[in-house]
Amino acid sequence: MTTMKEIAQAAGVSVSSVSLVLNGRDSGRINPQLANRIRETAERMGYQPNVLARSLRTNRTYMIGFISVEVATTPYAGGMIQGAQDALSSLGYMLLTVNGDTEQALESEIRALKRYGVDGFLYSAMSNRVMTVPKSLAKFPLVLVDAAEETNRFPSIEPDEFRIGYDATTRLIEAGCSRIAYVGCAEPMVAQTGRLAGYRQALMDHGRGFDERLQCDVLNNGPALRAVEALFDTEQPNGFFCFNDARAWYVYETAARHGLAVGRDISVVGVDNHRVFAETLEPQLTTIELPHYEMGYWAANKLVSMIENRPLNEGDWPHTTAVMPLLDTPSPVKVHCTLIEKGSVRDTPTTA
Repeated sequence: MTTMKEIAQAAGVSVSSVSLVLNGRDSGRINPQLANRIRETAERMGYQPNVLARSLRTNRTYMIGFISVEVATTPYAGGMIQGAQDALSSLGYMLLTVNGDTEQALESEIRALKRYGVDGFLYSAMSNRVMTVPKSLAKFPLVLVDAAEETNRFPSIEPDEFRIGYDATTRLIEAGCSRIAYVGCAEPMVAQTGRLAGYRQALMDHGRGFDERLQCDVLNNGPALRAVEALFDTEQPNGFFCFNDARAWYVYETAARHGLAVGRDISVVGVDNHRVFAETLEPQLTTIELPHYEMGYWAANKLVSMIENRPLNEGDWPHTTAVMPLLDTPSPVKVHCTLIEKGSVRDTPTTA
């Protein structure tokens, strides 16, 4: 088994420097280039930390519990969990993931994680929402992911829903669309409120008034398609900001029925960058990608910084589609999401 002393000799540094780096305590103490050399040397020599010895020394298990409320069964769970796992792996922690759809199931899973002695919790919901944190978690280090808590007692991170609506609508305005519709969600949601507010503000900032006839909030299936068809017939929009990529499909379908070409006669922007819709619609859908990976990665780093009561080296973070906020950003932390240009927005502004 490779020891820290052997790594120190191979890298030409002190054992204490190796210890600081391999225990994640090098930030502000060890030159970053030297720290990278130590890590590369340790990896090349096949170093494996003694987790049991470290746990006894620090009184930690180096395990984190990820509790999801209907998240693990959604298409977006992978990115969020992968982000958290990547961050924790680089920090020497292991992630344990559980899912619960009822209060009773959640409490059962929380008790199980506590029996494993996890050092802290990540807590997430299926979609951005204001959550009530279970009392059983109140005394543990905790970070909310894609959610916020009404009293703001815990750090949290979520998409900037207002900027999603603002950026999508601005893109359509820049494309020359004169009548921009919002195909929203008929359910009361944090995302719906924020995206609609961003849509209205963008119109206002560009000298346009909000016309409630151009707002069409729908659920799904036949009724949604018929509502979008009525919007086409009565208001004749030439730009569409859609609450998500699934609702953009209704616009594509209705445009085809009316003999209109998306990306030429009308422009469409969705939200999600959902692989099924964003990659299979023709032309491909210009969309705003939700920062699931980024939220998971940031939340895991934030949690470890709380557990270890120290700053982390944010300079080592990976390049991601959306820029991750700094760890000391006040909560609720909002991520400015990235618009992914594809083919559903016309390239040349119209003169309408």
